[in-house]
Amino acid sequence: MSERTGGITYFEKPDNDNTERTLQIAKERAEQLGLRQVVVATTGGDTGKRATEVFQDYHLVVVTHATGSREPNVQELTDDNKEAILAGGARLLTCQHAFGGVNRAIRRKLNTYQVDEVIAYTLRIFGEGMKVACEITLMSADAGLIRAGEPVLAIAGTGRGADTAVILRGANAQDFFDLRVNEILCKPVF
Repeated sequence: MSERTGGITYFEKPDNDNTERTLQIAKERAEQLGLRQVVVATTGGDTGKRATEVFQDYHLVVVTHATGSREPNVQELTDDNKEAILAGGARLLTCQHAFGGVNRAIRRKLNTYQVDEVIAYTLRIFGEGMKVACEITLMSADAGLIRAGEPVLAIAGTGRGADTAVILRGANAQDFFDLRVNEILCKPVF
């Protein structure tokens, strides 16, 4: 029986201060594996902008919050960061969240949870970043920006910044149960 061992970096707490180290850990592993597909979550754009600097010459997808996620008609990604991300050669994805959207409207209106939010809460037992890493991978595959069934490096966080990096086998949202978490590179301990 074959096996392999690897290390996971555990951060003491979720924090924006983990961003640089998360990006470093993620890039080192991507280089070891020859992995070229990278997805990264960003809110205001600072993490996405920094990822474009770190992952030059990679197939990088920067995924934002959907417009109106926090306030109707408001996009949290700043114009300056948007310009920098695009100038850095990354693809930018803004769309409905895989674990949100219409089902969230049902929860808000009828005060009941839907399957996608149950999945999101279940993934959060590993940390917010794990939920987001899975979600942005699904969203990127649905948009045709990464290839489903192939390995992808996903970077996300808790609140602001990045504190979680994982290697996933991507899938489309309708094939959610084909998504596989292959490696956890780093995450906060709660």
